[in-house]
Amino acid sequence: MKLKRLGNTGLLTSDIALGTMIFGETGPRGTPPDEAERIIHAYLDAGGNHLDTANIYAGGRSEEITGKAVKGVRDQIILATKVNAPMSDNPNYHGLSRFNIIKAVEDSLSRLDTDYIDLYYMHCWDFNTPIEESLRAFDDLVRQGKVLYIGMSNFKAWQVMKSLAVSDASGMERFVAGQFQYSLVIRDIEYEFFDLFESEGIGLTPWGPLGGGFLTGKYQRGDKPDDGRIAVMEDDTEEAWHRRSTERNWAIIDAVGEIAEERGITYSQVAVAWTRQQPTVSSVIVGVRTMEQLEDNLGAADIELSDQELQRLDKASRLPEMYPYRFIENYGRRKAED
Repeated sequence: MKLKRLGNTGLLTSDIALGTMIFGETGPRGTPPDEAERIIHAYLDAGGNHLDTANIYAGGRSEEITGKAVKGVRDQIILATKVNAPMSDNPNYHGLSRFNIIKAVEDSLSRLDTDYIDLYYMHCWDFNTPIEESLRAFDDLVRQGKVLYIGMSNFKAWQVMKSLAVSDASGMERFVAGQFQYSLVIRDIEYEFFDLFESEGIGLTPWGPLGGGFLTGKYQRGDKPDDGRIAVMEDDTEEAWHRRSTERNWAIIDAVGEIAEERGITYSQVAVAWTRQQPTVSSVIVGVRTMEQLEDNLGAADIELSDQELQRLDKASRLPEMYPYRFIENYGRRKAED
């Protein structure tokens, strides 16, 4: 795996990170603890150094499994986790208040069996708490040595910019990483976040590079799946079947399949490789359930798509709404040059 800087920091991350959301989950979609530990060890042995979890994943079991698996190599890896989601019926154990952040970080440190977190994310925006309060709590954690770097996940662009302005005005720690869903089928963050992240030195750590499994090539036109992530998604979610089964998305599948066949690689490897090569991306988070899925995804680490292949995929996947933004962007550049 290649190493990239995390945003504008001096921290080097492998450009493929391992997501652990379903580690410790029960049922057919989860990964049992023993298998999860084997997957983590295999990822680390392959040269990966970035593990991503959250306090809410599997009710905290994901953090416990991850912490146990990295014993002995803790100082050689980047360990990322998150805070915001409710962890109990107590309404104060939810959100980004100082009360919850301090409680949540101590609980995460305990479950991870470590005394510091390398990258700590605000899992999503909290409309009930002033961002000044949340950022001050995060800044305190950095000054105490319990957190090294901070990031945000699933914020809107204005929320990111407001947070950065508050940090700059108060001399507090700034976000250096942003975690968002991003893939060939979900490209809406390109509208504003790419320029924002490049301008502000934030590294994109995208999740969902396979579009909830859609980009693996296992689905066929007209056949609604009976199993898999897409099959169980609610109709109002991004990954629901009716949102995935569109003509645009099937055209993407065709383009991915053509490149996969020409190169003798898998659909998943094309999709992950494409995400790796996009602007501002520091590390792509792959969420795997089995060792076979890990090996498949890691096969993308050595794949560099050509300019022609990238253009083919861009043509198939670019959203129509992107064209006005591109026109305005280019117009602004021309005016600036006059």
